[in-house]
Amino acid sequence: MNKEDDYKSPISITFTIPQTSIRVIIRNIRTADIDKILQLQQISFADMASYGMVWPASYLKKHIHIFPQGQFCAEINGEIVASASSLLVTLKPQYLHHTWHDITGYGLFTTHDPKGDTLYGADISTHPKFQRKGIGTMLYNVRKSLATRMNLRRIVIGGRLFNYYKYANKLSAIEYSRKVIEGEIEDPVLSFQLKNGFKFKVLPNYLYDRRSINYSNFLEWLNPHYH
Repeated sequence: MNKEDDYKSPISITFTIPQTSIRVIIRNIRTADIDKILQLQQISFADMASYGMVWPASYLKKHIHIFPQGQFCAEINGEIVASASSLLVTLKPQYLHHTWHDITGYGLFTTHDPKGDTLYGADISTHPKFQRKGIGTMLYNVRKSLATRMNLRRIVIGGRLFNYYKYANKLSAIEYSRKVIEGEIEDPVLSFQLKNGFKFKVLPNYLYDRRSINYSNFLEWLNPHYH
């Protein structure tokens, strides 16, 4: 039986932004949401959008068709303020060096494996107005819940080294990451992932990204309930 058969019901969970009364609904993405998510990505990834590194509408439709359970958005008063896309894979060996294009089938999720043991996070975006309010953590908590319900071994993501371009002439990517961990350098992406319980290693040539000089962190969260 495919792991997807273990959790086919649509997800819709309501959270509250800490110290406010603002309600956030985390739910599965629907086809009707696609135009709003495209607008969100243009704003959230403005630097990458400038050189075409955001989802086309046809790709998002394919994600929903292939693995609807793994596509999430955050909604406040009917406005989509964040989204996250994911697929199932099995990496052999388990810490295989890979690129974003390799693992996601060039973004089309043709590499999705219904019997995979790993939920792979292809992207996550939050509108700048709603960053640092805990919405990204809400999305990750729902991803973790999905991984647990489907009895997946782990969640893996490739995390941008967001500010590495400022230090690339004097630090290797691993040295930069270690200094972020030690609090000597501020990197909002890596710091956020570490706060959410992910461990890391560095991947070179992961994705064309000027800020990260094409490096990424291989970030892993192990499901403590996996059996």
